Amino acid sequence: MATTVDQPRTGILASVERIGNRLPDPVFIFVWLIAVLVVVSLVASLFGLSAVNPVTDEEVDAKSLLSGENLRLLLTNMPVTFTHFHPLGYALVVMLGAGVAERSGLLGTAMRLGVRNAPKALLTPAVVAVGMLSNLAADAAYVVLIPLAGVLFAAAGRHPIAGIAAAFAAVSGGYAANLFPGQIDALLFGVTEAGAEILVADWQANIAGNWYLLAGLFFIYLPVIWYVTDRVLEPRLGPWTGGAVASSDHPVEGAPTAVERKALGRAGLSALILIAIWVFLTIGPGTPLIDEAARPEARFNPLYQSFVAGFFLLFLIGGWVYGAVAGTIKNHRDLVKMMSEAMADLAYYLVLAFAAAHFVAMFNWSNLGLILAIDGAEFLRWTNMPGPALLGGLVVLTGIINLFVGSASAKWALLAPILVPMLMLLGISPETATAAYRVGDSATNIITPLMVYFPLILIFAQRWDKNFGLGSLTAAMLPYSMWLLITGVAMIVGWVALDLPLGPGAVVEYVFD
Repeated sequence: MATTVDQPRTGILASVERIGNRLPDPVFIFVWLIAVLVVVSLVASLFGLSAVNPVTDEEVDAKSLLSGENLRLLLTNMPVTFTHFHPLGYALVVMLGAGVAERSGLLGTAMRLGVRNAPKALLTPAVVAVGMLSNLAADAAYVVLIPLAGVLFAAAGRHPIAGIAAAFAAVSGGYAANLFPGQIDALLFGVTEAGAEILVADWQANIAGNWYLLAGLFFIYLPVIWYVTDRVLEPRLGPWTGGAVASSDHPVEGAPTAVERKALGRAGLSALILIAIWVFLTIGPGTPLIDEAARPEARFNPLYQSFVAGFFLLFLIGGWVYGAVAGTIKNHRDLVKMMSEAMADLAYYLVLAFAAAHFVAMFNWSNLGLILAIDGAEFLRWTNMPGPALLGGLVVLTGIINLFVGSASAKWALLAPILVPMLMLLGISPETATAAYRVGDSATNIITPLMVYFPLILIFAQRWDKNFGLGSLTAAMLPYSMWLLITGVAMIVGWVALDLPLGPGAVVEYVFD
């Protein structure tokens, strides 16, 4: 196991790290959170805590987790609660393929070739740019790019945890920025449309309604994450004195051999063939990856949702072809062994996911998350602030709520029916409301342990430094979160003040016909 050079650390981040590292194992953190949640739900239920659901106009009452209904859910749905935990399937499927690509030597050779002559200073912006663009691949980016960024940095002699942090900040903290609309746009604007129809029955969503702003944020967030990585985090981590490999048996030092280059070329050819098949499935007869019957903003959802399977096959087939040519995979038993070893690497994550899945589910059963989101939106209504200030407040409020309620679409489904029509009455378009929401939602993703992929990122970091704890990861990501939130608020307020178009046919103001 590789180590870093020990350096005395002082200041706020050091305090966050020390306090965080004194916490129990993350599995038991979730166990204790469940215990606290049970008590809070009981008290909230006894005091009659409630809120009106803006979607259904029904009263949402806090429910005790000790009620007969919730105890029955807990005891009868335990397997379902675990297996339906959202990120679990993504992690297992993609890592089955990625494990073959790693253990066959494909990833190591690709990284060697990619960084052998590349300036170290340009690694960070490259990782950050790819990270933000990879949001088009939805959740697959968490289990593909982030661990690869650690390998990439280590191969260049830089600290791998800095690479993991930069990629995490780009993929999760920067999901509000991109050069192209993607799955999250279709998801959020579908909810926005429902909120806008409360006032205007025929209002239609435009999936590209935030495109210009997303592109602008891309070029703002890139230097921000670059600066924090190179000037704040990496000096704090200290020099990397370990090797260039975390767990693969195939080192990434030195130039690739002729056989490895040949194997890499064959793997690249297999990737091109697979991509061509995906393109055919998208534009060919029957278009199985395009839902022609769906609304325009949802027609590409099958394509976006197929990216997880695409990455699995890309890594599996590429790793298999590479291993067959390079000699690291001699028969199908070697392939199955590599896939089995990849699952073994996720053993701890499975235990952690079991605890996290039950906490998330029980939080939903108690209705406390719904009540928190609804009351937060009502508070913004009560302040009666002017448009730009209200949008800045919406960004901050969303960031705070995101610390407790993880799902972007679930939160927006609760907030949009209040915020969208409220802002429309103030002359602010539904596209602007959506933009403000997504900026706040993304900025704090990277500092809350309740974010479903946070434990997995911790596992990736611990492959390089076994002493890297929950507090270490939180302290590493806190500067990113602060700067993303600050620049995001400034961007939204400035964009509204300058009255710039948010996307094709999407403006800041809304005028009733």
